[in-house]
Amino acid sequence: MQIDEGWLSSAKVVTSPNNDLRPDELDINLLIIHNISLPPGQFGGDYITKFFTNSLDANAHPYFYKIRNLKVSAHLLIERNGDITQFVQFNKRAWHAGVSAFEGRDSCNDYSIGIEMEGTDHEPYTHQQYSCLGQVSRCLMSYYPCISVERIIGHSAVAPDRKTDPGLAFDWNYFRSLL
Repeated sequence: MQIDEGWLSSAKVVTSPNNDLRPDELDINLLIIHNISLPPGQFGGDYITKFFTNSLDANAHPYFYKIRNLKVSAHLLIERNGDITQFVQFNKRAWHAGVSAFEGRDSCNDYSIGIEMEGTDHEPYTHQQYSCLGQVSRCLMSYYPCISVERIIGHSAVAPDRKTDPGLAFDWNYFRSLL
């Protein structure tokens, strides 16, 4: 596993339009772990990919109507079986953290990489996901040395008033043992 021109070698690439240039593409020092399932609580299918590429059919599920106008993305998605999809180059700003702050610094999208785990706050993640996340995190830490173990956090840590992911089901101790 390696990074070449902002792309992870082992990832399937599906480009999202929901990104832009970072203020400083050398200032990457935070890794934010999220979770997502579409429809909520359901796994599999291509709804997440369609959501991140602005092609989700709002009529396919009642929940999709609520999110139809959102323009979001993440750098990576790790599915339940460990498959990885990359939507945005690491040197670009993905739109994953929203209104956020870490250690007194706002706008976490400017200096972070966002990884979505296919899951929910309350359902255990799979061993394949943890294994994959551990490998990806080690690769990112090697490529971006300002990302340390202490700078790998959940979305809830940068937006505590509005986000809870990756949730209580995420086993931080096990994940950190893989690093």
